Amino acid sequence: MSAFDARDLLDCYARGVFPMADAREDARVFLIDPERRGVIPLDRFHVSRRLARTVRGDPFDVRFDTAFHQVVLECAASGPGRMETWINRPIETLYLQLHATGRAHSVECWQDGELVGGLYGVSLRGAFFGESMFSRRRDASKVALVHLVARLIAGGFVLLDAQFMTDHLSQFGAEEIGRATYHRRLAKALEADADFYVGGTAGVSAGGAALGSGAGGGGATILGGVTDLAGGSSSSLGSAVSGAMAAGGRAGSAAATAGAGAAALQLITQAS
Repeated sequence: MSAFDARDLLDCYARGVFPMADAREDARVFLIDPERRGVIPLDRFHVSRRLARTVRGDPFDVRFDTAFHQVVLECAASGPGRMETWINRPIETLYLQLHATGRAHSVECWQDGELVGGLYGVSLRGAFFGESMFSRRRDASKVALVHLVARLIAGGFVLLDAQFMTDHLSQFGAEEIGRATYHRRLAKALEADADFYVGGTAGVSAGGAALGSGAGGGGATILGGVTDLAGGSSSSLGSAVSGAMAAGGRAGSAAATAGAGAAALQLITQAS
């Protein structure tokens, strides 16, 4: 029998199942289909006023898919209050395979040339399955989440799966739904023809804030959610896409990052 590979894992996601492990050094992988599922509605994503100010300030250089493996390793690293991780070696290898085929993506927050926060997940048709996030600076992972949501909206995604509901995620508009409801939403998402790169290719630089475990730095968590209180705008979604995302391809350029956080918030506001 052939080994379980990235194609098999994608098939699991299409059936509403995702992998987990008990510990980093435990080679066993379990497939999970929980009775209750955490999701982040893309049309009701909530960003607090304080976080919105942070995002508009563009404190980080936000990039996509430039350091995927490093993001996974940071999410798998132990930290204060969390000695073990569900990301073991086989799971790490599977996500690297998915990334090589363009199905797994990272959103990264860089500061002074250092990766200080981010998240990663899997895209399949109109669904994005958030896997894990980490933060080494305040709000780094939350900013990454804001930029992820803006990109998903721009690309035509209809489902952001956060896996498990937490109190932390509820502040961003995340909700818990039953298995049957989740599978119906997943089926609808798999009918959509979404594009993660609608706003630019790998290496896009777009200033913003990050998606982490709580308000401070340190540690990683299963992905959660965020909503925008930035205020409305009369400009079209298309123009916001070109302003917020299509500036991509110029990673590291101050001109490319300036105003990217505000543009991401505008996309989120227009979708709500």
